[in-house]
Amino acid sequence: MVAASFSHVRVWVFDLDHTLYPPDSALFAQIEIKMTQYICDHLGMEPNAADELRRKYWKIYGTTLNGLMREHFIDPDPFLEQVHQIDFSHLQTAPDLAANIAALPGRKIVYTNGTRPYAHQVLKARGLSDVFDAVYGVEHAGYRPKPDQAAFEAVFALDGVAPEKGAFFEDDVRNLSVPHALGMRTVLVGPNPDPAPHIHHHTDDLTDFLSQVV
Repeated sequence: MVAASFSHVRVWVFDLDHTLYPPDSALFAQIEIKMTQYICDHLGMEPNAADELRRKYWKIYGTTLNGLMREHFIDPDPFLEQVHQIDFSHLQTAPDLAANIAALPGRKIVYTNGTRPYAHQVLKARGLSDVFDAVYGVEHAGYRPKPDQAAFEAVFALDGVAPEKGAFFEDDVRNLSVPHALGMRTVLVGPNPDPAPHIHHHTDDLTDFLSQVV
């Protein structure tokens, strides 16, 4: 039974993009366009080459931003401000998801590789602003992104998370390896299962999955 697997959990950590809203909301596609344009403007690259570099850095460094910081020493704050200036009207409210998250016993937090201000905008558009106790972004990890272990440790230390009493919900399989190693219950959220030994559960419907937990 799913609920029994989470009976010990008292802190619930959720990724944001493609976890608390579906990929077909076309939100991150806007961000990718903004990132490609930023690379064009600041590195003097043509769009196709800039888009290829964006993808390359995401694969190698966990985020495009991390690659740009490491390879080109860019200032993260202007980059993050620019790429998060997008249209949130594609998002729909999710009252059932909000109710299920609110019903979870214990502390609920969001931890994203985006920024806290961006996360608050997403949560507001989804009707989830009132169900979380805290929101953390990449800035709270010194701009180190998931899946860097030091990033998790920084955020967990800020919030006082006890991993052995925690669960982590995430759409990127790479970002669940450290939570699993730290003793958290791991849930991969998304339409395409990616079997891995550090994944305890998989769901393509977070709302339904949480209804089984609560």
